[in-house]
Amino acid sequence: MIPADLLQTFQDELRDLLESLDRGLLDLRGAPQDGALVAQVFRDLHTIKGNAAMFGLSDLSDFVHGFETAFDRIRSGAAEVTPEVIRLSLLARDEIPGLVAGQPDTEGRRPAIIAALEAELGRALRRDEDVAEAPAEEAPAPVAQAVGSVLTFSLQGRAFETGQKPELLIRELAALGATDLKADLSDLPGPESLDPAQCHIRWTCRLPATVRRSDVEEVFLFADVSWDLVPVAAPAAPVPDVPPYASEPEPEPVAATIRVPAARLDALMDSVGELVIVEARLTELARQSSDPALLATAEQITRLAAGLRDTTMTMRMVPMRTLVGRFRRLVSEAADALQKPVQFTIEGEETEFDKTLIEKLADPIVHLLRNAIDHGIELPGTREAAGKPTMGNIWLSAEQAGTEVLVRIRDDGRGMNPATLRAKAVAMGLIGADAALTDAQLCNLIFEPGFSTAGTITQISGRGVGMDVVRRTIEALRGTITLDTAEGQGTTVTLRLPLTLAIIDGLLIEVAGERYTLPMECVQEIVELPVERQVQRSGGEFLDIRGQFVPFIRLHKVLDCAAPAAGRQNVVVTKAGEEKVGIVVDHILGTNQVVIKQMSKLHRGVTAVSGASILGDGGVALILDVAQAVALARRRGLAADPSPQKPMTTEAA
Repeated sequence: MIPADLLQTFQDELRDLLESLDRGLLDLRGAPQDGALVAQVFRDLHTIKGNAAMFGLSDLSDFVHGFETAFDRIRSGAAEVTPEVIRLSLLARDEIPGLVAGQPDTEGRRPAIIAALEAELGRALRRDEDVAEAPAEEAPAPVAQAVGSVLTFSLQGRAFETGQKPELLIRELAALGATDLKADLSDLPGPESLDPAQCHIRWTCRLPATVRRSDVEEVFLFADVSWDLVPVAAPAAPVPDVPPYASEPEPEPVAATIRVPAARLDALMDSVGELVIVEARLTELARQSSDPALLATAEQITRLAAGLRDTTMTMRMVPMRTLVGRFRRLVSEAADALQKPVQFTIEGEETEFDKTLIEKLADPIVHLLRNAIDHGIELPGTREAAGKPTMGNIWLSAEQAGTEVLVRIRDDGRGMNPATLRAKAVAMGLIGADAALTDAQLCNLIFEPGFSTAGTITQISGRGVGMDVVRRTIEALRGTITLDTAEGQGTTVTLRLPLTLAIIDGLLIEVAGERYTLPMECVQEIVELPVERQVQRSGGEFLDIRGQFVPFIRLHKVLDCAAPAAGRQNVVVTKAGEEKVGIVVDHILGTNQVVIKQMSKLHRGVTAVSGASILGDGGVALILDVAQAVALARRRGLAADPSPQKPMTTEAA
C-alpha cells in the first residue's frame, strides 16, 4: 500500500510531466525535425515509466514502456515524425491518467494504440531502409568513430531494503541496446557475513555508440547506483582529442523549489488575512491611546504584516503556462475537426495569476477559443477568396497592467456584422425592432443567454451556451469582459481580472450612515457633486466632468437606504468595464487594506455585493461589486446607459 503523501507526490509530478509531454508533442507537429523536442518527449516518457515502476504501478510502467520503445525509434534516427505519429502519441498520452486511476481497458484500446504507433513508425523505418539501399558510391565516406562503450554498475547502500530492483535497470538498459551482460560475483561475501539488504553483484554490459552518457544517467535517475562508462574505439580509428562520452557541461544553478499542498497555502493566506485585520485593530487602538510606544509598535507591526502579506500573495501566484498545454491541444483538435488550419500563438506565458483565479479562468478561455475557431476563423477557401492566407491565426496573450491582469483572445477571422446581430436579437425578442443601439452594444448581445449566430450546431459550439457563462464567471471573479470586432478582420475579447482575490486595496465610503468598500482598482477619480454641473437626460442623470458626460448613480437609491442629509456629496468616478460611471456617496473615509470575506449562501442573490471586510474598529463593511451595482441600477431605471454625446455649451455652468 503506497502512503498517501507519496502517492500525492507521484501524482503532482505526473501532472507536470504530462503537461511537458503535451507541449513536446504539439511542438513536434510544427517542427518534426527538432531533435531537442524528440529528446524532451523521450525523457518525459522515461521518467513517467521510472516513477510508475518505483510506485509499483506495473500496468502503467508496461504501457509507457511500449510507448517509449516505439518513440525511441525516432530518437535514434531510425524513423521520422509524421502527423499520424503525433495523433497516436496524443491518444496514448490520454490513456495514462486512466491507468493511474486503475480504470480497466475493456475494449483493448491501449494495446491497439501502441500497435498502431509501432506500425506507423515501422512504415517510416522502411522508408529509411529504402534510402539505405542506395548505391554505395552515392554515400559519403564513413568517418572513424567510437563503436560503443562498456558500462559497469552496481547498486549502493541497502538497496533491497529501499525497494530497488536491478532487473528493472537491466530491462531499461536492454531497451537502449545493451548486449553481453555479465554479473561479477567476486565481491559476494560468505554466508556468515551476507547482508540480505545489500546488493554485492556488479554488472558489465556493452552499449552501442548511439547511446549517450545522458541516456545512462536517465536509466539510473531513481536508483542509488555507482557506474562507469568507458568508450570503446574502432581498432583503425584514431583516438579523438575529446572522448565521445566527455562529461556534459554543468547546468547553471537554479533556485531550489519545494512542493507545498494548496490547502496549506490557503491556510497561510487565511492566517495572514486575520493578521491584517488584527493589525488594523491595533493601529486604531494605538491612534486612540496616543501612546508613543504603542504607536511605534503598531507601525512596526504594520510594516511586518505588509511584508508577510506580499510574500504570501506572491507564493499563491501561478504562471499562465500551467494552462497553456490544454489550450494548445484544444485548438489543434478543434482545427482538425473543422478542417481549418490554424496557427495558434501564445504570448505572456509567464504572466502570473492568483491560483484561485487561474483555476476558474480555464473554462472561460476554452469557450472563447472554441468560438474563435468555429465562428471566427473561415474555411480555407473562404479566406482565399477574401484575399487572406488560407491558414487562420488565433492569439492568446496575458500581461500585467497595474493591479490587473489582461487576457486577450484575438483572431483574424470574419469578425461580426452588427446588422446580423440586430436581426438575430430582434428575432429572439431580446430587443425591439426600433431599438437604438450602438455597434458596440449590439456586439455585447452575444453575452446574452441563448444568443448564437451559428447556422448549425456542431460538436464545437452553436448551441447558444457558453458566452453568457463566460461573462458570469468573469464578473464573479470581480473582472470585466469587453469585445472589439471589425467585419472581415477579426475579433478581440479582452478579460480584465484582479491580481488577487484574497486581499485588496479599498476605498472606504459612507452612505446613509453605513460604511462600504469600493475596490481601488475600479476607482478613477473623486469629484464633488455640484448641482450646476448635473444634467438630466432621458433614462438617468449625467455629470459634466471636463467636457464629458459621465452617467452617475445615487448609491442610497440602489441600496434602498435613507435619503442623505443636506450637504455636499462626492462622486467616485469608477470604471465599469470600458465605461466610466459615477457613484454618489455621502462621505469619503479613506483607504485601507481589505481582507475579502465571502458572503454566506443566504446572500447568494445579492448581486451588488462581492464580499465583506472587517474594519479596524471591529465593524463590518460590505465590498461593492461596481459592475453589478451599475447593472442593478440600470435594471431598476436608476441609471442611464453611457452616452457618446458631449455637453452643449448652453448647459455648462
